[in-house]
Amino acid sequence: MSKLKNIIKQLSVADFQAIFDSLMESNAEKSAHLLKFMREKQLSDSRIMEELNVNSNAYYTLRSRLNQKIEEHLLQQMETPRITLLKKVATINEILFTKKRGVSIATLRKMEKELMDYDLANELTVIYKNLKKFHLGTQDYFTYSQLYNKHVAYMLAVDKAEDLVSQYFYRYGEYVLGGGTAEKLALGMLRQEIENVTKLYQSHRLFVFQNCVDIFHHLFVEPFLVNEEIERLFDKVGSIFDLYHLDATYYHLKPVFEYLHFEYNYQKAQYKQSTTQYEEVNENVASLLSNYHSFTFPPQFLLTKLNRAILLGETKYLADENKKLFDDFEVDKQNVPQYVMYTSYRALSCYYLGKYDEAAKWINQMLNEQSLKKNPNTMMEVKMFLALQYCLMKDNELYNQLSNSILRQVRLMGKDSCEHIVLLNKIFKVSITPGRKGKSQKIEALMDGLSAMIPAYFSPFQFINIQQDFVDRLSQ
Repeated sequence: MSKLKNIIKQLSVADFQAIFDSLMESNAEKSAHLLKFMREKQLSDSRIMEELNVNSNAYYTLRSRLNQKIEEHLLQQMETPRITLLKKVATINEILFTKKRGVSIATLRKMEKELMDYDLANELTVIYKNLKKFHLGTQDYFTYSQLYNKHVAYMLAVDKAEDLVSQYFYRYGEYVLGGGTAEKLALGMLRQEIENVTKLYQSHRLFVFQNCVDIFHHLFVEPFLVNEEIERLFDKVGSIFDLYHLDATYYHLKPVFEYLHFEYNYQKAQYKQSTTQYEEVNENVASLLSNYHSFTFPPQFLLTKLNRAILLGETKYLADENKKLFDDFEVDKQNVPQYVMYTSYRALSCYYLGKYDEAAKWINQMLNEQSLKKNPNTMMEVKMFLALQYCLMKDNELYNQLSNSILRQVRLMGKDSCEHIVLLNKIFKVSITPGRKGKSQKIEALMDGLSAMIPAYFSPFQFINIQQDFVDRLSQ
C-alpha cells in the first residue's frame, strides 16, 4: 500500500492530471477518486473504503487496477523517445532517397549515437549497412563493415543469452520437481554457457541477463559468491537501470531484481529489510507469476512465502489474502512446475486453516487437468498430500482408493526410494482407523525420523510442521 501511495505522491502534476482524466473518461470514477484520495488526503485504508463505499476485496482490486493504469501511463511516457527513434530507423529509406549524401550520412551518424545509447544492436546493423554503401571505395568502408559484422554478432549473442536464460529457468523447474544430480549439473552448465557468451562483449545488457541467473543460482542451487560480491552486483545492476532509465526491458526487469534482493535479505535473516521488500513483491505476485518466467522462477517466491508464514506464525492469514492477490490471476497450466507449486501453495493455505475439503479440491483439479507421468516423484508427493486431506476428512473410501493407487506406484518405483511415502501411509492408516485407542502415541512412535526422510525435491510436506500440530490433527 505504501508503495502505491509513494508512487502517486511522486507523480508530476501533469502526469497525475492525465491519469485522473483518463480514468474519468473511461468511467472508472472510483479508481479516479482513489487516486485523488491517496495523493491529496491522509486517510487510512478503512476510511478510504468508507468514502468509496466498497468492501476490502473490491478495494484491493481498485488498488491493483490503479497501479496498473499508472504503470501503463509512465511506460508510455518513458518509451516515447525510444519509439520515435525506432520509427526513424523504420523510415530510413525515405532519408536515403530524398536527401543529399552529406545530410544522409550526418543523419545516419546521429542515429548511430542514439541507438548505441539504447543498446539497440538490431537497428544499428541497419545503420552500418547503409553507411557501408556510402563509403564504398574508401578507407571507411572497412571500418563500417567491421562494425556491421560486430553488431550482427552482438545481436545474435544477446538473442543467445536471452534464450539460455529462459532455458535455465525452465530446467530449474525440472530440477525442483526432480531434484536429481543430472538436472543440477545441467543448470551449472547453462550458467557457465551464459557467462561465456557475456565475456565476449563489454555489454551492460548481457551483464544484467547473466545476473538474473547468477544471483538466483547462488541463492537456490549452489552458493559460489560472498555477500560483498552479491551486494556489488545488486548495486551495479541498479546503476545500469538508473543510467538507462528509458530502456523498456530494464524497466520491466526491475521487479525481478527486487524479488531477488528480497530472497537474498531473507536468507541472510535481515528480516527488517526483507519485510518491506516482501510487501512490495507480494503485492505484485500475480504479475510476477504471469509475466516473468523467462527471467526468473516466480513459483520460488510462493515457497519462500510459505516458509516465512510458518516462521512468523502467519499461516492462518494466507487463504484470505490469496483471494485478493490472485483475483484476476490465471495460472499457466502448460507450465507444469508453476501449476504444481501454485496449486500446492493454495491447497496448503487451506490446510493450515483446517479447510481440508477445499485443499483436496485444489489438488484434485490439478491432477484431473495435468498429467504428471513424466514427474513420478512429484505425482507421489502431491497424491500423498491429497491422501492426508482425505484422512483428516475421515473419508475412508476415498482414502483407501487413493492409498491403493499410491502403494502400486511405490512397488513400481521401489520402496527404497519412497521410504517416507510408506511411513506416511502407515501413519495415515492409524489415523483413519475408527475407535483405535492410544492413537496419538502410536502416531508419535511411527513419526520418529520422518522429518529427515522428506526429500529435497519439491514436496508439500516440506511446508507442514511435522511435529505436535501434525500429530494433533491426525489424532482427532
